[in-house]
Amino acid sequence: RFESLPTRTYTDITMSSDDKQKLMLADWEMDRERYVKLMTALIGEVKHLQNNPPKYVPKEDLAIAHIKALLEPVKDVVKIEHVTYVEGRGNLILTYEGKRGAESPIMSFVGSHLDTVPANPENWTKDPFKLTRDGDKLYGRGTTDCLGHVGMITELFLQLGTHKPALDVTVVAVLIANEENSSALGVGVDKLEADGKLAHLKRGPLFWVDCADSRPCIGTGGVQGWQLTAVGKLFHSGLPHKAINSIEMVMDAVAYVQRRFYEDYPPHDKEREYNFDTPSTMKPTNVLCPEGSLNQIRGEATVQGDIRLTPFYSMEAVKASVEKYVAELNADVSQIERPAERGPCSKYALPDEKLVGKVELKWLGHYAEGIACDITSPGFRAMRAAVQHVTDNGEPFSLTGTLPLVRELQTAGFDVQLVGFGRMSVYHGIDEYCVLGEMANGFKVLCSVIGQLNAAAAADGGGGGAAGAK
Repeated sequence: RFESLPTRTYTDITMSSDDKQKLMLADWEMDRERYVKLMTALIGEVKHLQNNPPKYVPKEDLAIAHIKALLEPVKDVVKIEHVTYVEGRGNLILTYEGKRGAESPIMSFVGSHLDTVPANPENWTKDPFKLTRDGDKLYGRGTTDCLGHVGMITELFLQLGTHKPALDVTVVAVLIANEENSSALGVGVDKLEADGKLAHLKRGPLFWVDCADSRPCIGTGGVQGWQLTAVGKLFHSGLPHKAINSIEMVMDAVAYVQRRFYEDYPPHDKEREYNFDTPSTMKPTNVLCPEGSLNQIRGEATVQGDIRLTPFYSMEAVKASVEKYVAELNADVSQIERPAERGPCSKYALPDEKLVGKVELKWLGHYAEGIACDITSPGFRAMRAAVQHVTDNGEPFSLTGTLPLVRELQTAGFDVQLVGFGRMSVYHGIDEYCVLGEMANGFKVLCSVIGQLNAAAAADGGGGGAAGAK
């Protein structure tokens, strides 16, 4: 339905030819003071939007109340659907319908979420639960991830409802609950998709607005947590030949598994095409050991970490490979002994005592797959052209950070594209902020995307016609 879209050039689209309302959507500007006022209200709710159960269970309806209040004057033009599966934890679906009603092609902005990660005020130089403006910087938890985008999209629909452009495309936004925690399901976008609330969005590109740095993100990594525990024999450190040193064993086991991983999953040819900064990785991030004294060789030691996988490999295949590595290691633990480095007393078996050390693998949580966006999609072409026009830097990027839910949506048949306008450098960080001018540019980018896809829809058979009030 959007195939008339030019492949690389930005097109300025006139959205209203009425003499009284010569609006060009690409010329719309975000009302910055109104945006700051809404952000002040949203950040003021963040104490109750933090998501890390059981300590923090958000109440996203607190944010939704402010959004609905701002959109109240346009509720007859913008359809507002408040969808709740868990009390106090709603999702908000906004719809600005095209001229052909149910026959209109659809484009959607999805993924901007109403919950946040927790913030410890003792670590911040600003109050994370109050919007602080310092020049063009807006400080507060959620400004970049992701309430800043929520505010921007709310402003967009307020202007759509106010100006009433006659569009050949229907524009939808889905502001979601429970993005920051995957342990509780049936609250946010997963349930919306399962219930068919998003099925109509397959009729056009779905822009997931929860990234950063004002460039199209075309790829993300999958993630799987893991844990390796070496079980040896505890003994006095003055008699190392009587012990199986679990700390040394787990270090050598991790090195063995990593070596095998990188042999089987080297940098993929498509990673360069997608501008990935890093290939797939498997690395330790945490070390655990039972409490003991310095003169004890520990009998058990654990290393935890994660696998970050580019979307060109299967996480199921990787998990099967790692399980095989550990099984083969346990079949002959002597293969990871390194007496030249660790000394002649470092052994992982004590034949006289019929003891053999072992390594136990545990997967931590459920994995998430990465995504490679369709870079031939009209939605991608429109977003790249819009970003280039507004910011002069439309170069797409990929990273092995993980966005939950997007691969599942792509697998279900959605044309998922990724973008965002916060700051990657402060994602989930201390003194999180967004830049007001960059969010204003993001608003213009979204307007441009609507304009381009609307023109394509009209050229593909919708007809133009003068715009008028609905």
